[in-house]
Amino acid sequence: MNLRSVDLNLLTVLDALLDEAHVSRAAERVGLSQPAASNALERCRHLFEDRLLERAPGGMLLTPKAQALRGPLKEILGSVSALVGAASADLRTLRQTVRVVMADFPAIIVAHPLHQRLAQRAPGIDLVIQPWQGGEAAQESLSRGQSDLAMSVFPSLGPDFTRRLLLHEHFVVAMRPGHPAIPGFDLQRWLSYPHVLVSGQGATWGPLDELLKEQGLSRRVGIVVPSFVMVPDLLAGSDLISLLPSRCLSMSMARTLHTVAPPIDVQGFPLHLAWHKRRDEDVAVQCVARVLEAVISELQ
Repeated sequence: MNLRSVDLNLLTVLDALLDEAHVSRAAERVGLSQPAASNALERCRHLFEDRLLERAPGGMLLTPKAQALRGPLKEILGSVSALVGAASADLRTLRQTVRVVMADFPAIIVAHPLHQRLAQRAPGIDLVIQPWQGGEAAQESLSRGQSDLAMSVFPSLGPDFTRRLLLHEHFVVAMRPGHPAIPGFDLQRWLSYPHVLVSGQGATWGPLDELLKEQGLSRRVGIVVPSFVMVPDLLAGSDLISLLPSRCLSMSMARTLHTVAPPIDVQGFPLHLAWHKRRDEDVAVQCVARVLEAVISELQ
């Protein structure tokens, strides 16, 4: 095949179409109109001599050939991105979107300083903070090229990924100033009041409950919320108590809370930054990674 006869922009559109399996969403992702994306799909079908996407109950499905194309297509686009980035190493003139998947913590403490620093260093980099749906989903998103970076706890990753340790986090017990548990705070006082549990899946039982159970103890979970952002207001207006990562207290709404060390040994956790190795030479992605590392280092 003569490559000069191929519009290589089609590969970017095809990548979005195969990721989304939905013409309208793919069009929005790459900045095209829906008719233009439909036209691109037809051209890709002709180029690869395959339907690629087929209608099915509930949506569209990838054909076997389309499934086989996904990995090589990601590798090709990653290589092109690295090549162009190397030729455009001036960060102030770089134009690129970088997608970072992370939970609300640490997003609530890094999003603002990350944006501020990028606006000065690389103003053409646009950020997309993607919602957290679990570690396995984040790794899959990196593998598929739907995310460029992921920040969370990653105990291990395969050889196709780069992982860096950002910090070790520890927990504190937080409550409102003047809380009746403060005088003579101990284990009994801690467990005498209902707790706030943060769970994106709505779980009513967490690692702390497992730890307490091992010691023949239990707590009452008074309320489960999906986000750490909701916790400070709940604590400020009640006798609820919460176990929080210490750096959540950098939120302006949390700075007035009273905090003490947990009355039992509660293990902290490492926070990692990860990406697929195809992004190792991506100038924009590596710029965001370095700025994230700098922002986190200043929180320690």
